[in-house]
Amino acid sequence: MSLTSFALAEMQIRRPVSVVFDAFTDPAVTTRFWFTKSTGPLLEGGETTWTWEMYNFSLPVRTLALEAGKRLRVTWGEGETVEWTFRELADGSTFVSVRNDGISAEDLETLAGKIRNSTEGFTLVLAGAKAWLEHSLELNLVRDRFPEGLS
Repeated sequence: MSLTSFALAEMQIRRPVSVVFDAFTDPAVTTRFWFTKSTGPLLEGGETTWTWEMYNFSLPVRTLALEAGKRLRVTWGEGETVEWTFRELADGSTFVSVRNDGISAEDLETLAGKIRNSTEGFTLVLAGAKAWLEHSLELNLVRDRFPEGLS
């Protein structure tokens, strides 16, 4: 029997929704807080590859939906989908939600670990995006999550 669930991370970023949305579609910005290389920007119906050089890891990403300033949905890995939603708040800042659907495993312990890792990872990504977009600080949160020699 296969178990399936999702992970969720959310955060307010004190920048306009257009700026925050672009940060997740334009690799020139995203590489400041998440992956280190990309084969190109996210385009609806397109595929790109993201690379984390420090982990010697690459991942093909297919963009399923891209609604400027509102929603971004991709698929990657073993059929998982990730959807970002962007909501403009009254003060002009942006509330970002990231939901990773389709996380599956054969047992509860493995599923819980995958959910924890995804939630933790996307929380670090959002915190890194916030630091970069609000204060031009590159915190290296993703880069430093798994220092060499530790697991």
